[in-house]
Amino acid sequence: MSPARTSGAPDRAWRNWAGNQRAVPRRALTPRTTDEVVEAVRTAAEDGLTVRMTGSGHSFTAAAVTDGLLLRPGGLTAVRSVDTASGLVTVEAGLPLHELNRILDEHGLALANMGDIQQQTVAGALQTGTHGTGRDHAGLASQVAALELVLADGSVVTCSRTERPELFDAARVSLGALGVVTAVTWRTVPAFRLHAREEPMRWEEVLDRLDELADANEHFEFYWFPHTEGCLTKRNNRTDRAAAPLPRARHWLDDEFLSNSVFGGLQRLTRRLPAAIGPVNAVSARALGARTYIDTSYKVFTSPRRVRFKEQEYAIPREELVPTLRELRALFDRRDWRISFPIEVRLLPPEDAWLSMAHDRPSAFIAVHVYNRNPHEDYFTGVEELMTSVGGRPHWGKLHTRDAAYLEKVYPRLGAFRALRDELDPRRRFANRYTRQVFGS
Repeated sequence: MSPARTSGAPDRAWRNWAGNQRAVPRRALTPRTTDEVVEAVRTAAEDGLTVRMTGSGHSFTAAAVTDGLLLRPGGLTAVRSVDTASGLVTVEAGLPLHELNRILDEHGLALANMGDIQQQTVAGALQTGTHGTGRDHAGLASQVAALELVLADGSVVTCSRTERPELFDAARVSLGALGVVTAVTWRTVPAFRLHAREEPMRWEEVLDRLDELADANEHFEFYWFPHTEGCLTKRNNRTDRAAAPLPRARHWLDDEFLSNSVFGGLQRLTRRLPAAIGPVNAVSARALGARTYIDTSYKVFTSPRRVRFKEQEYAIPREELVPTLRELRALFDRRDWRISFPIEVRLLPPEDAWLSMAHDRPSAFIAVHVYNRNPHEDYFTGVEELMTSVGGRPHWGKLHTRDAAYLEKVYPRLGAFRALRDELDPRRRFANRYTRQVFGS
C-alpha cells in the first residue's frame, strides 16, 4: 500500500471557491484508501492535532478550516460497486458529483433530485445538506442507503437504516463532526429525462400562483431580480418523450455567455457603479427569456456557475414563504441595499436526517447572494433577522451567524446529535471553530 501523499509547506494553504475562507494547516494529506484515513486520524491524535476533510471548497462557511491536519479528498474517488438491479451504488467520498452523474448515466441510473451545482465532492455535498428543489423527492440526505466513516478512535464503521440507525440519521448531515466519511452508498433510481420549462413572470403573478406552481410540478423554483418586478420560473417534470436538448448555440448563449460571461461583466460594472444595479437587473430579467427542452435529468438539474459569489440560505416553514417574501421585498424599500444577484426560492418535502434543513417539516428555501468581491454583512444580517423570526434554519455550508443556542430551538434532534458527538468524539478530534459555533464546545 502506497503512503498517503503529504503536502509540503507551500501546498498546505487552502482556500474555498469564493475566496472568503482560508487555512494553513500544520499538515495536509491526500489519503488514497480508508486505511490511510485511519492511519492519518490515529497519527493526528498522537500529535494532538485536529482533523478536517475538505470537499471541493463550495461551502462559504469555515466548515473545512483547520490549523491541524487537513485531509484532501482527491485520492478517494473510486467507484466501489454498482448494482443496477437494486440501484445501490457505493462510491468513495472524494468523487465529484459530475463524475458520479456520468457513471450513473452509463449504467442507466440517476439521483432522484439534485442541487444546481455538480462540482462538489459527494461527501462534501452530503455533509452540508445539499438539497435541490422537489415536490415528491427530497435532497441528497434522503437518497443515501449507507455511510462508511472513520471515527475519532480510528475504527471504521458502516451505518444504515438497519445498522447503527441513530448514527446513520445523525451522520448524513453532520459537517464531519462525527467522523470522516470515506464512502457513500446511494439509493439511485432508473435514469430519466426531464422536460424543462423556463418562463419569466412578474413578482405578483408568481406569489399569487405559488401553491399552484408548486403542486403542479415535480421540481419548481424561481428567481427574483431585486429592484424589479421580474422573476424567472423553472418547472422540471419527468417525461417519456425523446430527448430534445437545447441547441448548442442556444445553450452557449444562455448558460455560458449570458449567465456567466455577461453576468460576470455586469457584476464588475455594478461593483464600480452601484447606481446601475436597478437598470442592470431589469435588463437581466428580460434577457433570460422563455425556453423549453428535454434532457437527461442531471443536465437539467445542474448549471455552470463561473461567477464567484458569497451566499446565505435559510429554510423556513413552507406556510411562511409568501409572507416572508413580501416582508423581504419590503426590506429592500426600507434599507439602502443595492443587490445585483437574483434571490433564489426552492421547496422540499420533509426529511428524516436529524440535521437536514427540511427535518420533519415541508420547507421553503430562500437564498441570497452577493458578488464575492462585494461586502455582504449588512444585507445578510438583515435577511437573517427576518428568516430567524419565522424559525428559519441556516444552510450549514452558507454564511450565517447562528450558534448552538439558537439552533437547538429549531432542530428538535440537535440535543441527541450533541450527545452522540460526546460519545464518539469526546476529545473533539474533528472540531474546528465553526463546529464549536454551531454545535457548542
